[in-house]
Amino acid sequence: MVDIFLKTLPFFAIIALGYGAGRTRFFPEEATAWLTRFVFYFALSAMLFRFSANLSLREVFDLPFVLAYLCGTGAVYLLATAVALIRKRGIEEAAVEAQCAVIGNVGFLGVPMLVLLMGEQAIGPVMLVLAVDLVVFGSLIVILITGARDGRMSLGILRTVGLGLLRNPMIVSISLGLAWSAAKLPIPVPLNEFVSILGAAATPGALFAIGASLASKSAERMAVAGWLTGAKLVLHPVAVAVAALMLFPVDRYAASVMIAAAALPVAGNVYILAQHYGVAPHRVSASILISTALSVFTVSLVIALVG
Repeated sequence: MVDIFLKTLPFFAIIALGYGAGRTRFFPEEATAWLTRFVFYFALSAMLFRFSANLSLREVFDLPFVLAYLCGTGAVYLLATAVALIRKRGIEEAAVEAQCAVIGNVGFLGVPMLVLLMGEQAIGPVMLVLAVDLVVFGSLIVILITGARDGRMSLGILRTVGLGLLRNPMIVSISLGLAWSAAKLPIPVPLNEFVSILGAAATPGALFAIGASLASKSAERMAVAGWLTGAKLVLHPVAVAVAALMLFPVDRYAASVMIAAAALPVAGNVYILAQHYGVAPHRVSASILISTALSVFTVSLVIALVG
């Protein structure tokens, strides 16, 4: 446990460094926005392309893995939705709270950290978790909020969802990498060095951006944020563990990576969606802040247990 904690500590130390820079205004919000854009569209995309170009779709896609993750995540999603509806928060707020309960920071934190801590073979399972989060649950929140506002489901909603997926650089880079791999094309040395150098900026850039963005987050609505943090850091990995280890025939190593990914703190893109739709942004902000702070200890514990 102590060894794992010491290995995860540098990652969270860079987050803390970014937080300090943002909190003191040495790194203002505008700078954070531009750094996040660089990481999201360039560095992380290069890293994901390089990873996926060296894998085959057969190595990445695993139906029992997907079903187990969907089952465990779906259970927590439904529970968070039910709790919100019992509190009479409405469909829109319920969708946002459910997103907080199940969507972890897999792209910015999980990909670099879990691959380093759990080995290169973690790349496939981590990217599969990321893809399911983006395609299934990233689409679901848009469908629920838009449908609740329009009073009905329409083809326009599906068009919005489809265009959103096509414009997501993480989806695009993974798809291009897998297509390159499927074509069995060798990666030219200059291209490989280009994506390696650019991708190397993803880990420190993403972690620093996470910390700097947290500096502008508020810790309001503590009771609800505490519940959502508990759901994300505790209930989500437990539910996924039950599904992967007891309900579906998932490979033990892949299951351990899935559980570790489920233990990650609330993702920053949930706040972007909440702010975009004007639905409970302060609640999401507090959930991200609290879950990230506590995950310094909980993520280390989960990785130690599954390892």
